[in-house]
Amino acid sequence: MDIFSVLNMIGGLSLFLYGMGVMGNGLSKMAGGKLESILEKLTTKRIFAVLLGAGVTAVIQSSSATTVMVVGFVNSGIMKLSQAVGIIMGANIGTTITSWMLSLTGIEGSTIWLKLLKPSSFSPVLAAIGIIFMMTSKDESKKKDAGGILLGFAILMFGMEAMSGAVSGLADDPSFSKMMTAFSNPILGMIVGAVLTAIIQSSSASVGILQALCATGAVHYSVALPIIMGQNIGTCVTSIISAIGANKNARRAAMIHLYFNLIGTIVFMIVFYFINAFVNFAFLSESANAAGIALIHSLFNIGATICWYPFSDGLVKLAEITISGDDKKEKVEEDTVSIDERFIERPAFAMEVCRTKSREMAELAQKAIKLATKTLLDYDSDTIKEVIRLEALVDQYEDMLGAYLVKLSSKNISVEDSLSMSVILHSISDFERISDHALNLAQLSKKINKKELSFSKSARREIVAICNAVDDICSLAVSGFCNDDSEKASHVEPLEEVIDTLTKTIKKNHINRLKKGKCGIEMGFILEDILTDLERVSDHCSNIALELITIHNNDYNTHGYFKNFSDKERDSFYNEYEELLKKYPLTKKEIKKLEKEKQEQQDGVNLYN
Repeated sequence: MDIFSVLNMIGGLSLFLYGMGVMGNGLSKMAGGKLESILEKLTTKRIFAVLLGAGVTAVIQSSSATTVMVVGFVNSGIMKLSQAVGIIMGANIGTTITSWMLSLTGIEGSTIWLKLLKPSSFSPVLAAIGIIFMMTSKDESKKKDAGGILLGFAILMFGMEAMSGAVSGLADDPSFSKMMTAFSNPILGMIVGAVLTAIIQSSSASVGILQALCATGAVHYSVALPIIMGQNIGTCVTSIISAIGANKNARRAAMIHLYFNLIGTIVFMIVFYFINAFVNFAFLSESANAAGIALIHSLFNIGATICWYPFSDGLVKLAEITISGDDKKEKVEEDTVSIDERFIERPAFAMEVCRTKSREMAELAQKAIKLATKTLLDYDSDTIKEVIRLEALVDQYEDMLGAYLVKLSSKNISVEDSLSMSVILHSISDFERISDHALNLAQLSKKINKKELSFSKSARREIVAICNAVDDICSLAVSGFCNDDSEKASHVEPLEEVIDTLTKTIKKNHINRLKKGKCGIEMGFILEDILTDLERVSDHCSNIALELITIHNNDYNTHGYFKNFSDKERDSFYNEYEELLKKYPLTKKEIKKLEKEKQEQQDGVNLYN
């Protein structure tokens, strides 16, 4: 093997690893985080976890990536350790799909159909289609992702062919044959397989390299088998590295991955070579081929899963013994407002997690304002404490999401995810401010109770009306945000105008009550503060809705939103405003009128039914 063959092999290996990376990234982006979300949610039954682990790994072409995600799930408290076992087992099965695809390079035959099945025949076509997709599609579109998958697969296969061609001359090299014979020692072969896989951090890639070496004809199954066993151990390095600095359960998840492969490999090797001592398996002296490597790889991982599945709880127990400690001492509160850094390398899924966390934040802010408005009219110390707790929690969400999204923004994300990121980044500060105003209202309620003050009957009616309106506008804004519903968000602004009108009317009524001596000065100041906070809440809801509408319309100009209204849209807006204004009565007369209308509507419904 001369220097040029070495260079060709290095080039082939580079193309192979690059193609695998491009194809894996394309598949992950194409999935858009959906597969990983299913993985996160549908793991209540262990057998489903095994199947899902296998399915997700087969799609994203990396058991290491799946296992790292599992470590992240466990670290974030999203997944229990008992659920992680099944996914880890399934991931080991799913990763064997790659070796079967690579085995296509070993197809031989003179018929046209067999020739067409060889990657060297169809890869150029896939590469051409892939490059056309990538050059003719918009940035970060699904079509471009599909092009990346096709191009990555073609590069992967070209690299495999190049490696196989470069090493084919080693068949007649005595030194290479001697080295391969040395690897037939089971322990040495396992060490080589484990070290190689640990270095490149991909069992699929290391199995592919072994399959390429099979083209020399000098690699016998006696050599290949222990190397494959070692590769299963070496792939655990990635999850172990990812667990460094994580909590106890995350480290235990990494240990389960290691124990599953390590114990499975040791037991298999002992049993296999013990039987071989008596039976003397003839196939061990035969030259290995790519399909045979794929078969051994699959049989071992499927067999290990079947054997160890009944002892899943035992693996969990072993991991807990290895990583001991009191779990209760860990800060569970921090887990609820954190996103694992490991997800950054899976941008599509990381955005899906960010969307989930931002929805949680929105709902917490809505709950805080609903409790705060309630305590204005019905003081309760426990409710006040809950508002304080929610406000602190929302603050943590804002800090966590803001920092995480800034890091994620440097990654290659789709257009859809980019829009989601913009909406979330613009909205989380508004949700945080809503919770701040909820805290202000709770403190004002506390002040009213402490000083034994009270609203006049008319002021109480007005507070009920505007609090109902604020609760409704929060519900609209949060629902629109959580469901990514710009149509629902479009109904926020008319209600915001209603709240502005209510605020002005209540302030005017308050001045009249002051003149007549029906309201005290101190209570007047408190009412002013309450109205200010409620109006600010509606303003922030308006900001959230307008950001959602304008970003999805690619407008990005919230100030010009109303200027672009047509006459029909303007009329519709003010008609909705007029209807909503009737919904929040301030006087006894308005309340009675509304109650009468509701009763008439109800009577009409009953009559119809």
